[in-house]
Amino acid sequence: MSRFPTAPFSLEAETGPSIDRNALTRSVIAHYSPSPVRKELTIRGLIIGIIITLVFTAANVYAGLKAALTFSTSIPAAVISMAILRSFRNATIQENNIVQTVASAAGTLSSIIFVLPGLIMIGYWSDFPFWTSFWICALGGVLGVMYSIPLRRALVTNSDLPYPEGVACAEVLKVGSSGEAGEAKDVEHGRAGLLAVLWGSIVSAVFYAIVQTKIFASDVAEYFRFGSRGSVTGFDFGLSFMFVGIGHLVGLWVGIAMFVGAIIGWGWGVPHFSALTGDLTTAAAAFAQQTWSTKVRFVGAGAIGISAIWTLFKLVKPVVGGLTSALAASRARKAGRADELPITERDIPIGTVGLVSLLCLIPVGYLLWNFAHVSGLGDHAWLLASGGVLFVVILSFLVSAVCGYMAGLIGSSNSPLSGIGILVVVIAALLLVFGVQSQVAPGAGKSLVAFALFVTAIVFAVASIANNNLQDLKTGQLVNATPEKQQWALVIGVIAGAVVIPPVMNLLNQAYGFNGAPGADPARALPAPQAGLISALGQGVITHNIDWSLIVTGALIGIGIIVLDEILARTVNGPRLPPLAVGLGIYLPTSTTLMVAVGAVVGWMFDRRAERTPRPDATKQLGVLLASGLIVGESLLAVIVAGLVAFADKLGFSNPKEPLALVGPGFETTGKIVGGIAFAVITFVLYRWVLRMAPARHATRSP
Repeated sequence: MSRFPTAPFSLEAETGPSIDRNALTRSVIAHYSPSPVRKELTIRGLIIGIIITLVFTAANVYAGLKAALTFSTSIPAAVISMAILRSFRNATIQENNIVQTVASAAGTLSSIIFVLPGLIMIGYWSDFPFWTSFWICALGGVLGVMYSIPLRRALVTNSDLPYPEGVACAEVLKVGSSGEAGEAKDVEHGRAGLLAVLWGSIVSAVFYAIVQTKIFASDVAEYFRFGSRGSVTGFDFGLSFMFVGIGHLVGLWVGIAMFVGAIIGWGWGVPHFSALTGDLTTAAAAFAQQTWSTKVRFVGAGAIGISAIWTLFKLVKPVVGGLTSALAASRARKAGRADELPITERDIPIGTVGLVSLLCLIPVGYLLWNFAHVSGLGDHAWLLASGGVLFVVILSFLVSAVCGYMAGLIGSSNSPLSGIGILVVVIAALLLVFGVQSQVAPGAGKSLVAFALFVTAIVFAVASIANNNLQDLKTGQLVNATPEKQQWALVIGVIAGAVVIPPVMNLLNQAYGFNGAPGADPARALPAPQAGLISALGQGVITHNIDWSLIVTGALIGIGIIVLDEILARTVNGPRLPPLAVGLGIYLPTSTTLMVAVGAVVGWMFDRRAERTPRPDATKQLGVLLASGLIVGESLLAVIVAGLVAFADKLGFSNPKEPLALVGPGFETTGKIVGGIAFAVITFVLYRWVLRMAPARHATRSP
């Protein structure tokens, strides 16, 4: 799931005056009118983008498995790119845009971790086969780029969606562009942005390192019983700057919606279902976690599923319009009138889109055919392969449309991909039950579950890239970039990300394992909640062991939230309650949701204070960059620590499971107090420092 971040200053619903995006688009295109020859898709830009992709992909894989949310890498990639390309006199804003386009693959292709670990959790895989995992990511990602082309016309060109991350990234690129009026002030702001990313990364990494020593606690949690029937509940604040950064990016109302979901889950769900069991002996913490995992998460799945269906219903008309527009552009090219198309409307030709899609679907069919053979379903391999390809074509396009719409509304990092994946795996499992299960041996249940997860993983890869590319194409529209060049650049980024994802997942699996997997230590295993939930749903449908009443309850809650959100949209200016975010709040652990909600409030308070500075938008950008740094620093160090854990025996650590620990369990209470105070103080000091870096004088903004 990815994921729900948004640049908090971008949405009218959150802070103050709205941005006239049509006027902004016209002024940017006029200002950055193309010269006869301009640098855009360059070798150096691709190399820089690939390097950034490799680093941020590793960070995002860990963030997704640990926090269940990935983050957008476009803005930090743009800042890093500007710092590097500034040394080249002929660098252009469009070249910088290509770099962030390539690197943005890291923020979305990593969503594959919301499914693939499920194959280990059900005991089908023991590790991630490199070539199989690579081709799932690469082929699905390239298909996602192709799908984004007709969707771009529906959801970017012919849409008034705000695309908060896309607009924010365009603003960052303009700040860093050279050779324009006010360059000195913009360069100064660009340096401040680099400092914000750098120090955010350093602080979050150092704090995480201290947490690994056990001097600071990793969380502040408390679970307790109440009432005559032994109800349990509790809370868990994860002391993680990564969560604060994610909360800042998701924005106030998404953060509040996740908090509402946590209240539903832990204020009603866990106490209610725990009381029904009559268990008065199990420890409160273990009982609460068990109840949430086996009951409440499925309620969240129902809420997410109904919200996804609602989003699909709203997208039929714009998607049809986008396809019509793409065909019209193709006819203009064939008639020799391609030069009449605005540069921001020149996509990969629709004929090429169809050819590349076909060339990708052929090996996808082979992957499915081979997986069926290897899993013991060889007698039905051709049926599964052909049906699987058709499933990928249809479902991935529908999911791409939903996620693209949500990306335009609240940001690509915050897109409900993992939530909608719940629908995908249920549909896949139901098709296998009705079409194949009666014809296979009784013991083939695990193989059917594995096939359902495998085909869902391909859909995830397609939809995640299509969703992300729309955000990038909005940025390109605002800086007068060529969509076709961005689309080919993203293909390269997809391949680079597909190379690094399998070994990083293997490293984390070896070091920690995944919660619920055979042989995994629950105390150390990475939660991977989406993968756990999706695999559990697949198993439940195929083994006929799923409590549909829980999902129906969640769906009814989701309907209530949808109605409430629609009422808010029509009656008030500002407050919203995104249904998908509420669903996420129900099925994510409170160690994630509570601190994300805190981060959302912190970001909102920062933005309110930024409104009183001479250049409020520039100051808010610094806050976004700081939040990005907080996520990147902890995530990257976590991957390094995972390497230490994986090879602790060979490196000679006395405590292989916790190689950096300096104190024992007796220090736990002190660690909570000291760590909690340090966390609060550091958060205050960091945001205060960023406010003081804000431009001290009014300046003419570049258009």
